[in-house]
Amino acid sequence: MDFLRKLRDMNGLCRSQDRWRGETVNLIASENVLSPAARAMLDSDFHHRYAEGHPGARYYEGTKYIDEVESLTHALICELFGADHADVRLPSATTANEAVFSAILKKGGIAFAHGIAGGGHISHAKFGALGKHADEIVELPLREDGFRLDGEAAAEMIRSKRPTLVTLGRSLFLFPEPIEAIRPACDEVGATLLYDGSHVCGLILGGQFQDPLREGADLLTASTHKTFFGPQRGVVVGKGHDDAWWKPIDRAVFPGITSNHHLFSLPSLYVAALEATEFGKDYAAAVIANAKAFARALHERGFAVAAAELGYTESHQVAVSVGDLGGGADVSRKLCENGVVCNMNLLPGEPRKNARNPSGLRFGVQEMTRFGMGADEMQRIADLMKDCLMDGKAIAADCAALRSDFPTIRYGYSLDDLAEIAV
Repeated sequence: MDFLRKLRDMNGLCRSQDRWRGETVNLIASENVLSPAARAMLDSDFHHRYAEGHPGARYYEGTKYIDEVESLTHALICELFGADHADVRLPSATTANEAVFSAILKKGGIAFAHGIAGGGHISHAKFGALGKHADEIVELPLREDGFRLDGEAAAEMIRSKRPTLVTLGRSLFLFPEPIEAIRPACDEVGATLLYDGSHVCGLILGGQFQDPLREGADLLTASTHKTFFGPQRGVVVGKGHDDAWWKPIDRAVFPGITSNHHLFSLPSLYVAALEATEFGKDYAAAVIANAKAFARALHERGFAVAAAELGYTESHQVAVSVGDLGGGADVSRKLCENGVVCNMNLLPGEPRKNARNPSGLRFGVQEMTRFGMGADEMQRIADLMKDCLMDGKAIAADCAALRSDFPTIRYGYSLDDLAEIAV
């Protein structure tokens, strides 16, 4: 009976998570939700199986159907990105980055990347995946605003330092990167240009942010669960190189980084990719419009929204300084207790330099957009945040009421769609 009680308790925790999330306004910039159809695809016998290697060349028997699934997903990802090469066997973008770093920096070398204070991801840092492979990591230069890469200065540094790898893309990612400004310098010194599109992948696929592979990136890594609304996996894609160039990356993925690659979520990724094909443009446009509307609304209510002089944002993200309200740790905790979920974040040039209590908050509107919220709701969320942080009011009930008006996931396929094609 004790085991049954523990089973009941664990089930209760899962159901509590479901209920609580349905009562909150989630503005975590690195999260999204699956459509009912994509979520249903997670429940299959693939949960129990192994498939090392490539379709048609596995090290296990019994892979007939997963070979078909992986081949279809690989082809669709290549089509979506306009890529010549792709690998869909990665469990996250960090492991995708690890695979690229290990392949390109096999003999070490200098790497360029954004620093943490400049919005860079931890996998690009000395203490992260990149630090395990690069002999030296040089921080990319930023323009005076701190949120945009200085393309001309970066090109000069590339010609001077002659890096093996240049990594663009960030964790705090408000504006596109000037890829075309630094591509010639990379060519001159033989540097590989990697674009980590984890946060903005869905915006890229929707044609609303930038097109890294067309603009000159050799490789693009990405999460599949942020602005791209799939399950938690990673991909790496490339364009403009032959099979021999791609082979070290392929070998780095398997057997270098992965063995079995969580087969159960691959069908869900395929469904999300289909949804991106059909709904991606409208969704990406709605996300960016909502981010701009949210940023303006916060600014109008007295919040210190970053990059106001630049139009706040061109992505799904909004950055706000809350140093005068107690700092990012305290403010994000207070908002979460009141039904608005976000994360604290270092901001460029901030005086704190303390990742555990930085001056900033980072917001992302992609999940609430997928539930159908628009500009009016962005105004309402800004009102609630002012009520909470500036006027000292409790807003949890108001957040729950707002969320109750948006129970249905948009820009995707429903269970009814699956029922129509059931065999």
